[in-house]
Amino acid sequence: MPSAAAAARSLSGVAFATLVTIAFVMGANHVAARLAFNDGVTVTTAVLFRSVVTALVVLAILRVYRVPLRADARQRRALLGVGLLVGAQSLCLYSAVARLPVALALLAFNSYPLWVALWARVCYGERADRRTLLAMPVMLLGLALALDVSGAASGMGAVDHWSQIGAGVAYALAAAAAFGLALVLTQHGTAGVDGRVRTAATMSLVGVMALVGVVAQGGPTLPVTPTGWWGLIGLTALYGTGITIMFTVLPRLGVVGNSAIMNVEPIFALALAWAVLGQAIAPVQVAGGLIVVATVMWLGLRRS
Repeated sequence: MPSAAAAARSLSGVAFATLVTIAFVMGANHVAARLAFNDGVTVTTAVLFRSVVTALVVLAILRVYRVPLRADARQRRALLGVGLLVGAQSLCLYSAVARLPVALALLAFNSYPLWVALWARVCYGERADRRTLLAMPVMLLGLALALDVSGAASGMGAVDHWSQIGAGVAYALAAAAAFGLALVLTQHGTAGVDGRVRTAATMSLVGVMALVGVVAQGGPTLPVTPTGWWGLIGLTALYGTGITIMFTVLPRLGVVGNSAIMNVEPIFALALAWAVLGQAIAPVQVAGGLIVVATVMWLGLRRS
């Protein structure tokens, strides 16, 4: 398997554009999710719909193209782990989106490249390259500004500000940790498994987890207005598209060096949330987001 540094050096313009496209699609997915949540849809209902529909579509593709559903014992264990982690990530991230402005939830979640580097080091002894290490504190500074950790931009002070956003940020960071580990496990544990098979297996397991949650809550909570239905349909279609591409492309590119490119997702979400939801954040928070994006672009545009 090529090293992370080698994978980063070989990243083509087409691959880079693909990762940015994934970021846009996933950002739009979370704006659609907020529309659904505003209409009373629960997190577990949203995760159930998007996961089951995505799994069924991918399984249909596998059948049409007669892709063999083969995996050895090690790969099956890894797929189980990835499914559980993505299920946890899905529930946590949508919980964050339901509690925070969409862009802020995604900025906190998009610390996952740091988690990718950490998990790759802890689990596989893979060292992050010097450029990634230099980018880490800059990215964290940008996140601190974006989240207004001092409460200065909100004018509320740190205590009151964090009483409002603390739970949402905690959910977003938990989602980042779970997703970072899922990406590393996908690359190292499921190599050789067709990306569509990975997606179908992951979404099926996530769907089962969400179904258990929905049943425990007394059944699904469906939208009551057309706007809510558009949100539920939109998040299902957008997520299914983005996650299928992600699980097919990222393992081929090497996640440690290149997953950070998708950190532009919050900026797409910021623009879409402003246009669709009327959400806005303070200028200093926008500056923090731009610092994150600039750092990501610096990582993504590196050359050998």
